[in-house]
Amino acid sequence: MSTENQSTQNPVVLEQGPQKLIERTAFALKEAEKILELGKAGVREKVAEASSFDAVQHSAHGLAWLATTVEGLRQMQTWANRLSEEDIFGTFEQLLLAAAFGEYLAQISGGIPMTQCEIIRPSALGIKTRDIRAYEDAVADLIADGSHDLVKARIADLIAEQPNVTTFGNTGLDEMLTEMREQMFRFSEAEVVPHAHEWHLKNEYIPLELVNKIAELGVFGLTIPEELGGLGLGKDTMCVVSEELSRGYIGVGSLGTRSEIAGELILHNGTDEQKEKYLPKIASGEILPTAVFTEPNTGSDLASLSTRAVKDGDTYTVTGQKTWITHPVRADLMTLLVRTNPDEKGYRGLSMLLVEKPRGTDEDPFPAEGMSGSEIEVLGYRGMKEFEISFDGFKVPEGQLLGGVEGQGFKQLMNTFEGARIQTAARAIGVAQCAMDIGLKYALERIQFGKPIYKFPRVANKIVSMAVEIMICRQLAYFSARQKDEGKRCDLEAGMAKLLGARVAWAAADNALQIHGGNGFALEYPISRVLQDARILNIFEGAGEIQAHVIARRLLEDKG
Repeated sequence: MSTENQSTQNPVVLEQGPQKLIERTAFALKEAEKILELGKAGVREKVAEASSFDAVQHSAHGLAWLATTVEGLRQMQTWANRLSEEDIFGTFEQLLLAAAFGEYLAQISGGIPMTQCEIIRPSALGIKTRDIRAYEDAVADLIADGSHDLVKARIADLIAEQPNVTTFGNTGLDEMLTEMREQMFRFSEAEVVPHAHEWHLKNEYIPLELVNKIAELGVFGLTIPEELGGLGLGKDTMCVVSEELSRGYIGVGSLGTRSEIAGELILHNGTDEQKEKYLPKIASGEILPTAVFTEPNTGSDLASLSTRAVKDGDTYTVTGQKTWITHPVRADLMTLLVRTNPDEKGYRGLSMLLVEKPRGTDEDPFPAEGMSGSEIEVLGYRGMKEFEISFDGFKVPEGQLLGGVEGQGFKQLMNTFEGARIQTAARAIGVAQCAMDIGLKYALERIQFGKPIYKFPRVANKIVSMAVEIMICRQLAYFSARQKDEGKRCDLEAGMAKLLGARVAWAAADNALQIHGGNGFALEYPISRVLQDARILNIFEGAGEIQAHVIARRLLEDKG
């Protein structure tokens, strides 16, 4: 059945009215939360029986995905309540809510995709069949109504009516943030989108002229306090800005990541002198920082880090190798994680150095004594370039020790991970939205069998799914940002936002390429770049498996 044959019919969820829909989703959310509690108990029992967390990794990670799915629904419910209270819970938003619940409620009992080939099912979490049957009976009607073809068809029609809109559905953000989004969207459309694919294909740096324009917009100092040269805004603003710049090109959206990490490290851990020296220059873009943490043989296992910094008088001498360092050639400041105490194994012997360096060029990338490197050629995520770096007798003044106290490096770094993962979730949303934009445009313009391919439900439904999941990811990321801004611990929520965002971005890019058919496989089409860019999101800032591991451990800390 084509979408045009269904568009005149009204889905049940609309006929019952917005308040009834919110009541139904609130009830279903409680049922989903019951399953989550059963899953926690089941996995906790499995861990106890195995006497090893790693031995039940599939189940434990599945619990993380179940909790993330439920949290996504919880934040959609909060979003719907807020829009309803403000009397802006319109038809499109109602349909998104119904579709989100229809799909994710079904996944909870039928199987949640952790990756394309790994599905977590309730039995793996120790949840009894009778409990799943009771859950399915309780939410069956909402699953049926929310996933009905009429819902998908109506969403598809509403999307087609506004193909160039900034967001598909009211995001629930305030006027200031909405205006900020529009500003960044216009900037990206004018300055980034026309050039992004060429930068990617030629593996070129994002031009410094554009970097300077981004600096003038205040992107590098969004969350740095005003008294230290920044704008003093919240992580929610960072989300919106990162989304829209990444929507244009992930490389541009990621320029602010290094400033965000360095700024947060120095703001919360630096001496007064270090804050006053570096933060205003980071905020203005005068200083471009880069994070130098990862080593060839450590990956996510930072406790095994071996790069040494030996103190001799008032100077540290650094020796070791680092890898997957983003944008180091043009950076002026490195946040360098090193081992200052070889007798302290694990995390305790690590320290963070603030290392100044001259900017390099392609011809002479690292014009500093004791420092060399080579480029890592990558599939996507270009525009800043990745490098392996070697330090051999590289000198750093002792005054560059972050906070002035050794042994605090790991703790200092961990405190930045919440913000970094929220920002990465926002970048993932931007990439997913970019994929949707490109896929939608192609589907509306590509004529096959006498009509646009968007008229075929299998094509339109891919776009609909993107719109629904992007809104879920947005609400989860914004919630994490608000938690962070309120000073609350949010490593769990930030991790969930990043975990789900990465999956949704990859799915959106993959499906948008599928919409292009053979053309999507051609390098000349931008969707080929977006697919490559999307793939990194499930690896950096905490690989999906590591992220799920951390989430599961946090969930099981709660004995309730």
